[in-house]
Amino acid sequence: MSTSTDSFIKNFATEAVVHTVSQFLGYEAMLLDERRFWDWFALLDDEIVYQIPLRSVREFGKDEFPRNAWRQRDDKAMMETRIKRLFTGSAWAEDPPSRTVRMVGSLLVEASDDPNIVAVDSAVTLYRHRAQDERGDLIAARRRDRIRLTENGPRLLARTVILADTVLTTPNLGVIL
Repeated sequence: MSTSTDSFIKNFATEAVVHTVSQFLGYEAMLLDERRFWDWFALLDDEIVYQIPLRSVREFGKDEFPRNAWRQRDDKAMMETRIKRLFTGSAWAEDPPSRTVRMVGSLLVEASDDPNIVAVDSAVTLYRHRAQDERGDLIAARRRDRIRLTENGPRLLARTVILADTVLTTPNLGVIL
């Protein structure tokens, strides 16, 4: 193998950490699909940064992400506000509530300089159906997470969601990815 590949492989997390992270992401997906938003919120680190950058169509090789352009960029307080709003009756994008199924896979878990933080790259596909819609929405993305490993279990420290689409085919993005 080449030297660059060897140094990359050395960054893989241990099997035990990969298992913990895999279970954490599966649990997180289940909580969101079951609309257990407060249980999901409890998994967020106090320093969470949750962001979905705006993606634009560019020439091959050019940057697809305009600087400081976001579909969403939240800290923990804003995530709490978003969840509270879901229960007020004024979150029209989620009235009626979406029924969702999330599939998370293609996990790559890398160790970092801090033994309590891992970087996770994953693919997520979310199927969403609302009310009497004839068909559901399919949202595909890559997620780049940083997860803090604590005595009380893993906590989501940062998430960047890279949507596959530049133009959303869904009427809104009222769900948590």
